Amino acid sequence: KPISSPRASNSATARLEEDQVDVEVAEGYTITKFCDRIIDVFLNEKPRVKEWRKFLVFREEWNKYRDSFYSRCCSRADSEDDLNLKQRYIALSRKVKKIDEEMERHSELLREVQDSPTDIGAVVARRRKDFTGEFFSYLTTLSEMYDSLEDRDALARLGARCLSAVSAYDNTLETVENLDSAQSKFDEILNSPSIEVACEKIKSFAKAKELDSSLVLLITSAWASAKESKALKNEVKDIMYRIYKATKSSLRSIAPKEIKLLKYLLNITDPEERFSALATAFSPGDEREAKDPNALYTTPKELHKWIKIMLDAYHLNKEDTEIREAKQLTEPVVIQRLFILQDTIEEEYLEKDKSQTDKKDEDDKVDL
Repeated sequence: KPISSPRASNSATARLEEDQVDVEVAEGYTITKFCDRIIDVFLNEKPRVKEWRKFLVFREEWNKYRDSFYSRCCSRADSEDDLNLKQRYIALSRKVKKIDEEMERHSELLREVQDSPTDIGAVVARRRKDFTGEFFSYLTTLSEMYDSLEDRDALARLGARCLSAVSAYDNTLETVENLDSAQSKFDEILNSPSIEVACEKIKSFAKAKELDSSLVLLITSAWASAKESKALKNEVKDIMYRIYKATKSSLRSIAPKEIKLLKYLLNITDPEERFSALATAFSPGDEREAKDPNALYTTPKELHKWIKIMLDAYHLNKEDTEIREAKQLTEPVVIQRLFILQDTIEEEYLEKDKSQTDKKDEDDKVDL
């Protein structure tokens, strides 16, 4: 009995698989025709890798056709007599598979971040090498494919939080002195006679403004490692978790009121409502005159300063920056809202104050 060649065997297998699954997936399109259409689009209409990513970014949809696509590339290459076309089919399959695997890694990391929205710092500490420029480009591509402004806004916020966590991680690692000091404080916390005393020490560090990013990074990394470890006892994991929670609680308590106010303002989607809330935040003038003890009040000048600090971090992407991924991230909706707030404060408050001051100076000159 003659033995068929590997090429003939592969080709026959691919055709058999196509015959078995060649069902209609859309009106007028069988799975084979659909894959042929994708191949034609990738080779001729949209031959750039950047365009392919837009097809592969929706993983659930792409996974329905992934195996059939590669199988079809293989069968067309096997049956093609034109050597140039044969190589194009083979190269297409190889290149798409490489992008496919890359997108799957990014998708898996995004799922982990979405599953731990309050522990992004821990995810970064554990998987820093995966937060690459390509990952942030993936977020941008995914955001561009959403029709809903709300979905795009949510993903932009998540990307900004990831970027912030990566920035804190990178900046802290580069400061050896800070790490030495942080390690000393961390050892002091761990050597406490009880978990209650350890939590009180964290609070005292926060009160003394010594709960810096280096110490927070060490605590976050320790909790991340403990949570993933199978060797540590549950009692140890519980201690690390309580230390981590106490740290987060203390951080919230010492956050500048302007940051808390900005978070509140940026969560308001309606522009008119946001403008009204901004006016309310400035209305008491002197903080001592605030009627509502739970409300957040500040001055236009102070809030403008904090907005500038936040925007400067994003402007680093136009310069040499220590945050490598900042160069890959486009401006999200939340940053656009910051720009609007900045312009509003400048036009409605700071420029008016300057105009009134100039007018008073002119009046003083006249009186003289």
